[in-house]
Amino acid sequence: MKRSQWTVLCALALFLLWAMPVSALEFGARAYYWFPTFKADMKADGGSVTGTDINLKDNLGVGTKAFPSVEVFAGLGRSHLALNYTPIAYSDSIVLTQPIVFNGQTFAKGVSVDSDLKLRMLDLEYRFTVLNMENMMAGFSLDAIAQLKYLDGEAKIAAATLGKEAKQSIQLPLPMVGAGAHLGLLLNLLEARAKVTGISYSGNYIYEALADLSLTPFPFLDIHAGYKVIQVRLDKNDLFLNANFAGPFVALTVSW
Repeated sequence: MKRSQWTVLCALALFLLWAMPVSALEFGARAYYWFPTFKADMKADGGSVTGTDINLKDNLGVGTKAFPSVEVFAGLGRSHLALNYTPIAYSDSIVLTQPIVFNGQTFAKGVSVDSDLKLRMLDLEYRFTVLNMENMMAGFSLDAIAQLKYLDGEAKIAAATLGKEAKQSIQLPLPMVGAGAHLGLLLNLLEARAKVTGISYSGNYIYEALADLSLTPFPFLDIHAGYKVIQVRLDKNDLFLNANFAGPFVALTVSW
């Protein structure tokens, strides 16, 4: 993402937080560590040259990794605002067992190549509580969600011995909508939450879903364990990517 675009999104989030009355605000920060399995197919055309359909695991040896994620959030009454950043990066080296064409460059069978895939996600999320039963029984709430996701991605294949490199990048803002739910299970000690957001257009789509349980051993501190899924299909600017990330996560929240 260009620096100016990062600045606009962060400034918008800070302005919305600043505009809320301080006396009624809830602030917090959350740190995640996510352990997703990874499946992806990718193709990059170059001019009039059609690229090879590449399975990143089978053709380039790209394996599973874990990633951190950070989030800051604030709430006022029924309104809640969150800003989340997740950097995803995969890299590996392999001797090709078949020729690959990527963004106009051909890499022959038997050549040793280095591959890199980076996908940085910045999410600005607004939640509005449409149903609040927190004062009844264990507590339950239902939220409507509007989310702006900015994808900043780059895919690169390089053969150092040949002095050859090919890469393709994409920067794309995606408005998303969805819903979330919260359920208190044991007073204020054990809680469950779930949410799903997404968008689909012109054969492209991105869906994101999350569910977790949180334990509050001390005031202002929550410990989370859950499962998160991101499914993305993009066909834009000569780059095709169909990827699935799914796996458990742990998180720690501090709020006041």
